Amino acid sequence: MNQLISTVGDLYDRVFFWVSHLDGAVSLILRLILAPVMIGAGWEKINGTNWLQADMLPFPLSILPTDVSWFLAGWTEFLGGIFILFGLATRLWAIPLAFTMVIAATSVHWSNGWPAIAPSSPPAVCIPQSDAMAQSSVFERYIKCYNVNERTIEASKRLARAKDVLREHGNYRYLNGSGGIVKLNSGIEFAAIYFAMLMALLIIGGGRYFSFDYYLRKLLR
Repeated sequence: MNQLISTVGDLYDRVFFWVSHLDGAVSLILRLILAPVMIGAGWEKINGTNWLQADMLPFPLSILPTDVSWFLAGWTEFLGGIFILFGLATRLWAIPLAFTMVIAATSVHWSNGWPAIAPSSPPAVCIPQSDAMAQSSVFERYIKCYNVNERTIEASKRLARAKDVLREHGNYRYLNGSGGIVKLNSGIEFAAIYFAMLMALLIIGGGRYFSFDYYLRKLLR
């Protein structure tokens, strides 16, 4: 029995030793997803097309002039996106970029709940004071309602009304083609996902073979 455990353990170590060499591919995938988002968001702030009032920012940014706060945020996202795209100083840039995601989540999206997109038709068990909710279990409500709140329920009603108008006065089949019509909720979902991805980059860095960090480290050694 001990021999079998030892053999399985040895096989496990061998397999995951080679798997560890894929950290560069994982980092590359994360960076290719994050970089365009950060570069685009930063560029919009630099050009003044993505703007917020100073009183929407958390302390200590709220005490700074709005121009200064958004200059810092814009260039952090823009330059940080470029650096992580090439895997250069990946861990260092992941920190301020993650901080901008925290700021975005807490100052802009927090009050809207979790979902970035409002569910088109929330399940009946998610409707407060409904018979379906009263008869459902806590587990069922958790599974079906994690992305439903009062805001998204109201959004679904407005979306249904908008669809009725489009059916009556527009070419609904064309307008609803290539993906259903949805209503934005602006919750923290995307900011939280990007934060988690940046935390992963903070841990694994640029990874092997596909980043400047890897080759600079080899050169310095």
